[in-house]
Amino acid sequence: MDVNQAKQEHLLALKVMRLTKPTLFTNMPVTCEDRDLPGDLFSRLMKEDPSTVKGAESLMLGEMLTLPQNFGNIFLGETFSSYISVHNDSAQVVKDILVKADLQTSSQRLNLSASNSAVAELKPECCIDDVIHHEVKEIGTHILVCAVSYTTQSGEKLYFRKFFKFQVLKPLDVKTKFYNAETDEVFLEAQIQNITTSPMFMEKVSLEPSLMYNVTELNTVTAGDSGESTFGKMSYLQPMDTRQYLYCLKPKPEFAEKAGVIKGVTVIGKLDIVWKTNLGERGRLQTSQLQRMAPGYGDVRLSLELIPDTVNLEEPFDITCKITNCSERTMDLVLEMCNTSSIHWCGVSGRQLGKLSPSSSLYLPLKLLSSVQGLQSISGLRLTDTFLKRTYEYDDIAQVCVVCPFNGPDS
Repeated sequence: MDVNQAKQEHLLALKVMRLTKPTLFTNMPVTCEDRDLPGDLFSRLMKEDPSTVKGAESLMLGEMLTLPQNFGNIFLGETFSSYISVHNDSAQVVKDILVKADLQTSSQRLNLSASNSAVAELKPECCIDDVIHHEVKEIGTHILVCAVSYTTQSGEKLYFRKFFKFQVLKPLDVKTKFYNAETDEVFLEAQIQNITTSPMFMEKVSLEPSLMYNVTELNTVTAGDSGESTFGKMSYLQPMDTRQYLYCLKPKPEFAEKAGVIKGVTVIGKLDIVWKTNLGERGRLQTSQLQRMAPGYGDVRLSLELIPDTVNLEEPFDITCKITNCSERTMDLVLEMCNTSSIHWCGVSGRQLGKLSPSSSLYLPLKLLSSVQGLQSISGLRLTDTFLKRTYEYDDIAQVCVVCPFNGPDS
């Protein structure tokens, strides 16, 4: 931050400087072949250069650190730190010095001063120092307002202010996608892109679910007793690179029964992202509450709670269906089972299931067999509401792999 001093008529001078960590010094190595005209001149000069790494003089990166030469960029989620110094340039003692630092954003004004009490006196060539910190939570224009008030020896009260304007930039671009499973599970894909000009070390990317859900992170591969990140051991995100994170949310038991009848917009949770840049400078960003539109299931929802992956040809197998009344009225349901070219239902078709009140569910065990090998779709279930004489058809509910158990030469 540029150093600003008070006008000459004031007895005090105000200096403000942003505090940032240093950066590694880089140089531009110049080399040539030994048979070229300069010979080993460039090589000897680089070896004598104190900023180069001994034994690796041709590398641009050195061992020295350099202090910031300009204000630099401030990104959302980082901590803004600034050093404020008020110096008495006069030859007289100044009394009742009050230094106040406020940060003005587009929506609010924040007081960053560590102390709001006045200093009794300030002798010549002495100074008052303060360091302020603020976690940046808004993008756009920010104005640091530093105000100084004091009293001279003659009792005159003086006051002046200085303004320091800076922009807060967006460090990450976060996009989310939702995928709804038939088992009431919700899969969240978060795409995170580094839109800064320097690499980031992604320390943590987690999902804090809402009260309705439990979350499982799907960003590790289990190897023995420990899990390894799918992104490897070095979790760096280069500039403009994008990384996908996947999470599975499952309704808690107390909400599981109502999961099938939830309508409209529901709150899923929020992402918590922590990263480090340069020499360990940390940034943190939390998204707003993520929302998704609950899928529409109509008046009656039929889902499979239990089904085998693989079954034998022409051998009966069991499945369990869950029927949920998503309407606001009581239903009297009748179940019909229609055979297809490959799927044959076992049991009585047209049986009464009884009355089903709104938002309630029932579990229905069924038995069926397949007469065709391969991947077969389970279809042919019909539910009829006798009150409204309305029939709901359910085809392609799930798929099952049908195999022949007889593979020998005599089969």
